[in-house]
Amino acid sequence: MLRSITLILLLAGWPAAVVAQEGPAGVATDYVERQQIAETLPIFAEVVASRESAVATRVSGVVTDVDVRVGDRVSSDSLLASLDTEVLGIDLRVAEAAAAEATAGIAVARAGLLLAERGFARVEGLRDTSAFSQGQFDDRESELARARGELARAEAQLLNSEAALARAQYDYERAAIRAPFDAVVLDVAVDPGEYIQVGDEVALLLDIEEIEVEANVPALYVGNLSPDQAVTGMTDGGAPIDLTVRAILPVEATATRTRPVRFQADLSTTGSPVAVGQSVTVNVPVTVERDALLVPKDAVIRSRGAWTVFLHRDGKAVPQAVEIGASFGPSFEVISGLAPGDEVVIRGNERLRPMQDIAPRPVRDAPPPFKEGAVETSVGGLIDRADATGVDARRDAPVVQ
Repeated sequence: MLRSITLILLLAGWPAAVVAQEGPAGVATDYVERQQIAETLPIFAEVVASRESAVATRVSGVVTDVDVRVGDRVSSDSLLASLDTEVLGIDLRVAEAAAAEATAGIAVARAGLLLAERGFARVEGLRDTSAFSQGQFDDRESELARARGELARAEAQLLNSEAALARAQYDYERAAIRAPFDAVVLDVAVDPGEYIQVGDEVALLLDIEEIEVEANVPALYVGNLSPDQAVTGMTDGGAPIDLTVRAILPVEATATRTRPVRFQADLSTTGSPVAVGQSVTVNVPVTVERDALLVPKDAVIRSRGAWTVFLHRDGKAVPQAVEIGASFGPSFEVISGLAPGDEVVIRGNERLRPMQDIAPRPVRDAPPPFKEGAVETSVGGLIDRADATGVDARRDAPVVQ
């Protein structure tokens, strides 16, 4: 009869310690470890665009082609639309001819200056002879000055013509309206046959490669943030994301006493499409990171008004009273009673007796003496942009009662 009851209980999943006192109880164990911990406050944030551009035309003209549609992805320098270039081409050829004419004028002016310099040099060479004539000298000097002026005017004409040519080339090339960066087309504002003027919008582009996350952080917590600091967050779909503080803007909302903080984030790894305005939760640190000893919550049981864990010692379940503090995810902070590396029972501990034989099955390998990376715990509910006023700057860590 006893064997039948034992078999039934075993099939029902009861621990071996209950049904077979003669053998060790099968239990699952984990380890006490020291980690860095940080208390955080979840704050509502949203995805924002760092670059959204209404691309405008730089020249006037009639639209001949529109090469994009709403929703298209375009790369930098991709063609968005084209303007009629017939008149612009004529203007360009006129400017090229004027530049060629100005270049020829430079050659003529230089030749005239050379002749004037030679004539002046011949007359000046006769200054100490009987053949010297002051009248001829004055005439040659005037011709030289005039030749120099003609060259200066020709050089100025060349500069003007080159500037006009550069403007004509600029207008001709800008008749092809191109994307300034990699983007998604949000709107197309022109159609073929439409006449547009300088400054008119052609297309609205959104740079989805340069999106950021913006959160209005209570001013009392801003001091815990600094540029390039890494924090964690979560999308509205529950996907974790890694964020980096890019900038803390020096403005404060008087109604909510919050300051906007911009975070860099790679949301492409979340596995879902990203949209500007999408909700994100940012875990903002409210205390400085510190070292703490952590024990799995499943290892802690209430016994006779005190908190107790069962340690694995040489195949025995050894009870140990502990004092615990704040809750950090799946763990409690240990105030006293345990040491790093202690192996504690996390499943099957409810029915263990002190010093009972156990057959432990660790759920993982023993951790290193110190684990890098902060463990976060939330000290409050989600702080929205609209209800951040009055948030207490410091909150005591929740102590388990």
